[in-house]
Order: sequence, then structure tokens, then C-alpha cells
Amino acid sequence: MPGPGYAYLGDEERKNVEEVLDKWELTRHTYDKPDGTPFVRRFELAAQETFGAQHAVAVNSGTSALLTALAAAGVGPGHEVIVPAYTFIASIGSIVYSGATPVLAEIDESLTLDPADVEARITPRTRAIMAVHMLGAPCDLTALRDIAQRHDLVVIEDVAQACGGSYQGRALGTHGAVGAFSLNPFKVITSGEGGFILTDDPVLYQRGYAFQDQGWFPGRTETGEGEILFGLNLRMPELAGAVACAQLDKLATVLKRTREMKQWVAQGIAMRDGVRRRVLHDPAGECATLLVYVFDRAEDAQAVATALNSKTMIDSGRHYYANMPQLAALAEGNPPPSPFRAPGPVSGQDYRRGSLPATDDCLARSVAISIGVSDRYLGAGFGVTVSSSDADVQRVAEEFSAAVDGVLG
Repeated sequence: MPGPGYAYLGDEERKNVEEVLDKWELTRHTYDKPDGTPFVRRFELAAQETFGAQHAVAVNSGTSALLTALAAAGVGPGHEVIVPAYTFIASIGSIVYSGATPVLAEIDESLTLDPADVEARITPRTRAIMAVHMLGAPCDLTALRDIAQRHDLVVIEDVAQACGGSYQGRALGTHGAVGAFSLNPFKVITSGEGGFILTDDPVLYQRGYAFQDQGWFPGRTETGEGEILFGLNLRMPELAGAVACAQLDKLATVLKRTREMKQWVAQGIAMRDGVRRRVLHDPAGECATLLVYVFDRAEDAQAVATALNSKTMIDSGRHYYANMPQLAALAEGNPPPSPFRAPGPVSGQDYRRGSLPATDDCLARSVAISIGVSDRYLGAGFGVTVSSSDADVQRVAEEFSAAVDGVLG
């Protein structure tokens, strides 16, 4: 089971799917059968209520949610978007496809954006900050929003890995201008494939709705208030909406379990010199899907990871900027790594390995224990799931402690 929500798939999701199949209404738009509320729309309304947002737009993936969020915020050619050097490649790819330039910023020991480095990278072309709530925990939103306000920038929250998390009592995805979520199998809750955006701004809602559905106005009307846009077809299918509705109802249950499991694992691991837990900007608001330890020395982290048949976070595939060959291709620009981008190099950006030394250092010193997200590619191949027994929890805590003892003495 890759993500915690996946473990909770059951009769409720099956009942909703069977309702869709009984009517063979596979799209949210019933056209000549207007009776009833489609599951996709039910999900949007439930998401608004659950997270405390004025508007929600469901789409077919987390990547589509990011692209829709950027389009809604008016990000495009000539703009720069500051994004962490540690994030899934979709965050950066969505910026590239919007026509804007990704500007990579350092992370700190929270494994999220370092606000000081973000501010240092602002130029007259900067349009937005993409705040990625990485590994289920919130960014320093107080600092990032303050920077954005002083420089007249838009904050776009990438909540793909932190659905249901919060910061200072308010749901993630509602602190910036728009929040983008993923519902793929590795996320907190899942619809198989899917995503959504949240916003309180009616203008951003109209633009986002139009972008994901061929330029229609909200409610799929021909006319309305707002801007006329060409859109794409990024709609969430009705079957995914049926599953998403049932999963959203279970979100509190899922998070209660991951938070309990993380607490139990952490209690079984004694703290010692040379290693500490990852910095959390709001411990009460994290999703607790991963328990991350940061070592003083990279060689110690690597030795512990090897002993556990795991790996450090710097080896977590295309979550680390230096493992994204597309970035090198973007810097060179001939041919461009996006088919909709004009040929030519990206000026002023250094995406080469070693260009973000603080990020390199933090990731090389970090080892993750899976709590609910089991994803070896992410570096979460060792740990527990939401279905693990008390004995499993004890074993994982003991194995991690023994590995640390064997390295640190």
C-alpha cells in the first residue's frame, strides 16, 4: 500500500463507484440528464467545507492542479517562479510548461524552502513563490507570506504530499492565493489519479475553472463574469470523483492513524548526539506520513541508510534537482525539454549539481522512516504502514536505533 489512504479503500468507495456504473455517467457533465449532483461536484463542495475554502476545482492529476494553479494566478512567459530544489519534478515541470522560468531555492533542515534564500533570489521578473509542503509538513508560511507581501508576489502552495495538514490551525492550501493537491496512490488520500485546487479568490477560481475545461465559465456556462480563456481538458473523471468523495470522508481517520503511528515509532527511538529530528514549522499541523532524522555528518546518514537497506534523501530520484536531467536540458535549451517552449538557453540560472550546496548538504544528511507513505523511490522504503502491528512498530524503532548505535557508537 503506497500511501495511507490506499489502505482505507473499501466498501464506501465501492458503493460510490457502483452508483456511477449503474447509471453509466462517467463524466461530471450529464448533459441531457441534469438531475442530481455528480460526484466530482460533490467532492468539490466537500473539499471547500473540509478545508475552509471558498472555491475548489477538481482535476485529473496533481500535475494538472499545479498547472491550473499557475494559469489561474496569471503566471506565464517572462515570469520567474521560485521553487525549492527539493520537490517532485512535477512542481518544476508545471512551471516550465506555463512558459515561466523555475528559479531553484535552497531548503533548510525542515526540508522545505529556506525563506532567506527565497528572498535573495527575487528579481524584477519574479511573479510567484511555490511553497511545497514536502514530506507531509508545512513550510514556514509566516515568513514566505511576509516576503510575498513585501515584494508583491503570489504564493502558490503545492500540497501534493500534505493533504489535510495545517499551519497555525488553518488548512494547508488556503494560506496562499491558490493551493494545489494530488490524489495519486502515494498521497494521504487517493482517487487513483486526480487532484484539485483551492482558492478564496473568485477571479482565480474563474480562471482555474476555465483553464481545466476548455474555457467554460464556472458551472460550464457559455458566458459569465471574468476573463475569456482558451482552456484544456483536465477534468476529473466521475469514477475518480466517486472514490475521492469516500476518501475525503476518511481523511481525519487516516491522519489520526499516521500521527499515532509516528508518535509510537518516535517514542521508541532515543535521541543522542549527532542526530536530531527534522525541523517542523508546526508539529501539530504535519500529516506525520514520514519521520525524518537529520545527522550531523553525511557519512553517518549514509551508513545508517545502508544498514537499513534504505537510502538518504539525496538519492530520492526526481525529487532532488540534480537527478532531473530535464533541468540540464532546460539550461542548454537546444532542443528545449518542453515542446511548447522556444529554443534557447535559460539565462541566469544554474541547475547543475552543486549549485545549491545547502540543499545538497541537508539531503545527504537526512534519512526517512516511512509512517504511512511507502515509497522506496522517495527514500521511504523502511518503516511502517497504517496497518502495522505494535510488534512492527517496536521492531522498526529497534532496527533504526541499532543502526544509529552502530554508526555513532
